[in-house]
Amino acid sequence: MKKNIFLMFLIFCSVVVNPAVAQEKTNPEKIEQLEKQKEQIINEEKEALKKEVEAINRRAEAKEIDWEEAEKLKSEAARKHAMNIQNRVAIIDNQIALLTREETTDEWTWEDADDEEDEHDDNWFDKSRYSRTSTHLIMAVGFNNALSDGQSVNDSDFKVGGSRFFEIGMAWRTRVFEKSNFMRLRYGFSFQFNGLKPTDNRYFVEDEGVTALEEFPLKLDKSKFRMDNLVFPVHFEFGPSKKVESSRSVWFSTRNQFKIGLGGYAGINLGERQKLKYEEDGEKVKEKLKGDYNTNDFIYGLSGYMGFGGTSLYVKYDLNPIFKDQATDLHNVSVGLRFDVN
Repeated sequence: MKKNIFLMFLIFCSVVVNPAVAQEKTNPEKIEQLEKQKEQIINEEKEALKKEVEAINRRAEAKEIDWEEAEKLKSEAARKHAMNIQNRVAIIDNQIALLTREETTDEWTWEDADDEEDEHDDNWFDKSRYSRTSTHLIMAVGFNNALSDGQSVNDSDFKVGGSRFFEIGMAWRTRVFEKSNFMRLRYGFSFQFNGLKPTDNRYFVEDEGVTALEEFPLKLDKSKFRMDNLVFPVHFEFGPSKKVESSRSVWFSTRNQFKIGLGGYAGINLGERQKLKYEEDGEKVKEKLKGDYNTNDFIYGLSGYMGFGGTSLYVKYDLNPIFKDQATDLHNVSVGLRFDVN
């Protein structure tokens, strides 16, 4: 309703400023003249802003105000002149709209305005202006571990604090429904780096297709096993959003809004490696052991996040076992923070 009132006000202003507009048919010369007026308005406001900023700088240099206050005054001046441009140009745009109307009579009446208002109410959603899909960089970091069925973190074979994961990728967000942003589909690709640090001076050994933890013959300063995956996550995201509108487009922002996402991922294992550090005969040794360790090549699992704005609590769980053909299946599990960067 407020938008309709504002539209009526602009139409009224345009007629008052130039009454002849209401009586004219399409006039290319007049339209060109109005376009030039728009450019002149922009130049006038820019020049006025420039002078105002220069005056503020002189006051700051003369120490009448500090530079912090000066920056605040310049920001307010910029907003004021931007609004001036928007309002003055809007009046010109409405004059152009009246000139280009395809009317059957020479006169414009208030009944035309009523018809225009009704049409606006019925067709408020303009597909051409509403951005349905947006792109985001996503990052996640936190604690990693591997558990068998029924096993708890306290009984894990891996260090809770030392085992970590990192994820980075791109995600696209698309509204599921055309006119509502409450449900969104999040999809994209991510690189996952899942690290495990075994306890009790152990490391992974693969023997005839069976991978198991064994005690290392020397004292280990570091034992770390890492799996690198390329996955394609898909989540349904729920939560409120705020409509943001500019002169060219309209979109929905989830900034500073609660959200929850539920879904999963599938992909491939790019490789794995094991890093060992120890001392032998008084010399420090670093080993990087590469191999397939009989790991599963196909990765799939469940994941979800819940948070506020761009930061969320993030959980993911691999449904596939880490290693193939084992007596006891280990499943990778991660808990951490996820960051969505616009």
